[in-house]
Amino acid sequence: MESRRIEVGEQGWSVRVDGPVTQHCVLLLPDSGDPPDVYDRVCARLHSSDLRTIVFEKTEGLDLTAVYAALDDLGVPWANVAGRGAGASVAWQVCAKGFGRFVSLIVADRGHPAVPDGTGAVLDSGCPAVELPTTVLVTKSMPRSVADTSGRHVYGEFRVVDLDVGNVAAEADQEFATEIVLRTSMW
Repeated sequence: MESRRIEVGEQGWSVRVDGPVTQHCVLLLPDSGDPPDVYDRVCARLHSSDLRTIVFEKTEGLDLTAVYAALDDLGVPWANVAGRGAGASVAWQVCAKGFGRFVSLIVADRGHPAVPDGTGAVLDSGCPAVELPTTVLVTKSMPRSVADTSGRHVYGEFRVVDLDVGNVAAEADQEFATEIVLRTSMW
């Protein structure tokens, strides 16, 4: 994978880019503490489906401005977005606030920021709805009710998929990749 450094103001992020050069890109956002190679197996599967991947190595401090800067720096006009854990929280936020730049959203372990999580905490009660086709993967880290309630904040086709795993990137890479491929297909 090619590694690039994206600087926005005082902050910087390492981004790993790989796969065939096509008009279809997938932006992958990891959970806090995930190793940089957490999505390598997912990416290998996406590359064989003719998808280019852009993987942030960390999501701390990442926001819409930084994501736009990275996509601009890489020459990517629009992308499909996928994330897990903290990366899923960032994915919800950027897709809710970045209308027209994103094509689809696939998240694991996190519901929409305006929905109470399993402990009743709300990340961002003012977060707008997402206007994209969206898939939420329910794992051992999130109750199904959080995913179902998130559907009220999606103005587009909405799917919930149950997986009996703790970490989709490590334990269910094939299912995660399949859900991403399904969302990138325009059929």
